[in-house]
Amino acid sequence: MKIFLDTANLEEIKKGVEWGIVDGVTTNPTLVAKEGADFKQRVKEICDLVKGPVSAEVIALDYEGMVKEARELASISEYVVVKIPMTPDGIKAVKTLSREGIKTNVTLVFSPAQAILAAKAGATYVSPFVGRMDDISNDGMRMLSEIVEIYNNYGFETEIIAASIRHPMHVIEAALMGVDIVTMPFEVLEKMFKHPMTDIGIERFLSDWKKYLEKVKK
Repeated sequence: MKIFLDTANLEEIKKGVEWGIVDGVTTNPTLVAKEGADFKQRVKEICDLVKGPVSAEVIALDYEGMVKEARELASISEYVVVKIPMTPDGIKAVKTLSREGIKTNVTLVFSPAQAILAAKAGATYVSPFVGRMDDISNDGMRMLSEIVEIYNNYGFETEIIAASIRHPMHVIEAALMGVDIVTMPFEVLEKMFKHPMTDIGIERFLSDWKKYLEKVKK
């Protein structure tokens, strides 16, 4: 399973890359706006850091506008993946872009039916939003599981990105069902390191080592 960070913050990305566990990044205009950065410049900076798939979202909602923006974004770096919304025009754009060899990530997916359309159009990635489904009292993980099963049934090459991740259990459940990628906020990645037994073990080790040193000095 690959791990992507869902952020536009360069410091967070640098830490993840330094840890050696981040394979890519997903962004959107909202995340970039929070950083007060120029959109295209920030996308390039992220690509230079990660040297892996970096999803950058189009703003246009019409077919022609999406295709035009997608070509511009793809020219920024070989690592750019263009995020396209799950709409009829979006799927039409994905079909065109896939023929041109431009990688796409169909975003705002909330059902297996939508995921089928994304795969049929030739999307490189599809992003089902798990947490947002949970937010409206629907089972986001069940949706994700159904998409995994459907894709396995037909051998679709589109990779599944579990998105809108809220906590480490979302990551674990996605991994258990064989999801290709999980994209998460940096704070969720940090939480994956933590366990009280690890903290207790480290404290005990340090305490025992301190006692050993004191004994040796005597």
